[in-house]
Amino acid sequence: MLVASIQMGVVEGDKSRAIDEAVEKVHRARGADLIVLPELWNIGFMSFDRYIPEAEDKSGPTLTTLRKLSKEVKAYVHTGSFVERDGDKYYNSSYLISPEGDILANYRKIHLYGYGSKESQILSRGDRVVVVKTALGTFGLATCYDLRFPELFRRMVEDGVELFLVCSAWPYPRLEHWIMLNRIRAIENQCFLISANSAGPNMGTLFVGHSMMVNPWGVIVTSGGDDEVILRAELDLKEVHSARERYPALADRLEWLDKRG
Repeated sequence: MLVASIQMGVVEGDKSRAIDEAVEKVHRARGADLIVLPELWNIGFMSFDRYIPEAEDKSGPTLTTLRKLSKEVKAYVHTGSFVERDGDKYYNSSYLISPEGDILANYRKIHLYGYGSKESQILSRGDRVVVVKTALGTFGLATCYDLRFPELFRRMVEDGVELFLVCSAWPYPRLEHWIMLNRIRAIENQCFLISANSAGPNMGTLFVGHSMMVNPWGVIVTSGGDDEVILRAELDLKEVHSARERYPALADRLEWLDKRG
């Protein structure tokens, strides 16, 4: 399958223009079977004062636009994330949309960031691990800071995941952490990993970019730099099962270590 990861910058203070830019980039990625967008790309992760006033529900402009767009480009679209309002709570929420425009899955970020960030003060934590089976393969959804918590990814693998989809707004100066964690989560779970990260500045913070696609051996198939880019690569999920057969580390895991009282 052909996968596209869209690494894009933040449009400060103009959600409508941000959505227009995302639409243009998704159209440029036409031909891909799966397209992935970054975290909170429509307002910017660091734009904390916009979280509540610009939150949306499922009928809002971000999800509505991307559902229509997935039908136009005939691709699965990982929406990246946006601030979603549900009653009196707010979530860092992402969706997977089918080529027919249907909602297949909704993941609400479990690990909210607090270091130099107000995300954990404003938003509520998600409480579900999300794995979705598609015609392309079995995907697991995660967001940014989740990368630091290996137990989430191992749980997804136990549920059959072959490909991790990670939207992110990962900032400097922790570029090396970003690169290592993308590769480590792929290696230890013998999965493909696709990340779509933000690039450029947002409210004085600079994002690291370097979105990437990593194979089950931890090899980077393709990677971006600091600037906006659309990454493309052909991936064969048969490599996941081949890697697990050739080097059966998952099968050798001591399950009792996970069940200590």
